[in-house]
Amino acid sequence: MTPVAHLDAGVSSEARDPSTSRGPSRLTHAAASQLEKIRTIVVDDHQHIARLVANRIATLITEKQAAGERTVLGLATGSTPIGVYRELIRMHREEGLSFRGVITFNLDEYFPMGGESIHSYRRFMWENLFSQIDIDPQNVHIPQGDVAREDIDDECRRYEDAIVRAGGIDLQILGIGKTGHIGFNEPGSGAQSRTRLAMLDAITRRDAAADFFGEDFVPREALTMGIATILEAREIAILATGEHKAPIVQRAVEGAIDIDVAATFLQNHPNTTFYVDRAAAAELTRIATPWLLDEVEWTPELTVRGVVWLSQKVGKGILKLTRWDYAEHKMSSLVARYGTPGAVNGEVFNTLGAKIRGKSKLPRGKRIICFSPHPDDDVISMGGILRKLVENENEITVAYMTSGNIAVFDHDVRRYVDFLERIAAEGKVEATSVVPLAKTVYDFLEDKKAGDVDIPEIQDIKRVIREAEAVSGIEVMGLTRDNAQFLNLPFYQTGKVAKDPIGPADVQIVRELLERIKPDLIFVAGDLSDPHGTHRMCKEAIDAALVELRSMVPSSLPEVWLYRGAWQEWPVTDATYLVPMSQEELRLKIQAIFKHQSQKDSAPFPGHDEREFWQRVEHRNKETAAVLDRLGLAEYFAMEAYVVE
Repeated sequence: MTPVAHLDAGVSSEARDPSTSRGPSRLTHAAASQLEKIRTIVVDDHQHIARLVANRIATLITEKQAAGERTVLGLATGSTPIGVYRELIRMHREEGLSFRGVITFNLDEYFPMGGESIHSYRRFMWENLFSQIDIDPQNVHIPQGDVAREDIDDECRRYEDAIVRAGGIDLQILGIGKTGHIGFNEPGSGAQSRTRLAMLDAITRRDAAADFFGEDFVPREALTMGIATILEAREIAILATGEHKAPIVQRAVEGAIDIDVAATFLQNHPNTTFYVDRAAAAELTRIATPWLLDEVEWTPELTVRGVVWLSQKVGKGILKLTRWDYAEHKMSSLVARYGTPGAVNGEVFNTLGAKIRGKSKLPRGKRIICFSPHPDDDVISMGGILRKLVENENEITVAYMTSGNIAVFDHDVRRYVDFLERIAAEGKVEATSVVPLAKTVYDFLEDKKAGDVDIPEIQDIKRVIREAEAVSGIEVMGLTRDNAQFLNLPFYQTGKVAKDPIGPADVQIVRELLERIKPDLIFVAGDLSDPHGTHRMCKEAIDAALVELRSMVPSSLPEVWLYRGAWQEWPVTDATYLVPMSQEELRLKIQAIFKHQSQKDSAPFPGHDEREFWQRVEHRNKETAAVLDRLGLAEYFAMEAYVVE
């Protein structure tokens, strides 16, 4: 097929730039289209995506209403489109956007699944959109997940007929799964498939495990629109955010059409737009290696990325790269800019070397806040530098932003309650307090079903378990419980995997801590791929608090260092600073991680990596050091990476 153009008439100039790589580029639209078979818009973050897609929906509704026509929307569930729905709700409340006459059809629903279940997509849509806009409930269509098995075929035909009677879908919203599925069209779904009952792929079920508090509780089947049904929509918007989506985005946009990757069928659709943030776009050729497509402007940042890529591609240290290596990989223009390979090699080598910060080059005697979204992110992601900062006599506060209580297994609660009962039986604590608490806990857990929201007593026990583990972890680093602040931000206190939006109360708590501590430096989680979005939401609260402080006392804002580590690490090309660790320091970091026993062996929310957190940390920290070694720089045992924002 002929690739469609890569410009969209109502998109900001930043989003329209087809290069969207860090640093300016002169990539032409034709060059960017050489490999991209779906129109793709890359923006800074998920909020920008939400605004773009919501604006497109609002424009469509307004145009249809002006023409006396109904708008038919195809909707999706999940963490990615929820931002779109929140923006639509805002536009309804603040700008008068009306959904009267709008008809909706959802992509899918688990089977079997009652409509009132906490896991139901029907409930998800009503909680996150329909109950907060003026849509007619009779115009809402969601596959019936609780239909009798013998009636499934009739339900699927009814759903297809309803779409036809509505005049077809004007705009279909899609997400993309790790396998490339759209809806629940798993690998093997054909181009002619229609609404049907589908078996869920093992990877899809594993990815959904966090929402169901364990993979064993994830349904094995789902009702889903088929590929052909989706492709009949007049316009399609597919959304992806986060580093973990980068490989499948690249495959869907640049790869061949393949029955094993359902999203590739969108290449045959005449009006599909892929909206991705920079993290999800990272492996697109125009982002990762734009010099392979067209002439580029070799900014300092792009120069470092290019030379590191070339070094890794040819398997040579940076200082050993030759003119021939550059010529063979379409990078002669870079050598021409510097005059000789040695000149460019030397500059990049020195740039990378300057990123390395041992203890003597780290802050000393400063006020520092480490913001930890969950009660273990501090030691998992920055345990190495945390120990060095303690040794440098900095005044450190570790601010745990959420309780992390949903990530504690029920068996841990039973164990701690049994401990309390035994202490009470020996007269060490008042049995009058312990006995009724134990009965309340045991009675609830006896009848608890997967996904049920814990009663307050159990939520509190799980919170305290994690707080005690957090204190134990920082004690390994040389800190005490006095260095720990437990913020318990309200957005997290739903008792469910799904959280409330960040609100003024969350921002106020963060701002008040910043005002009280007056830090010179803060550490913030830059992981955007955690499985339930808490890291991203915590960063949103911190960013909002800093904006408020900037309007009040702009001269006293702290420096911000972003860390990663729980889900991935910063590439050495992106990192501002690389902090080396000795074998003993890495061992100490792992010991601190071990203190989080509720997350040990099998964490409730492991994400896409089945290894324990300490195993991921050990591998990533060693691999970051190994990358520098392979590039020809100094050899270190392990290393953490940080980006100064």
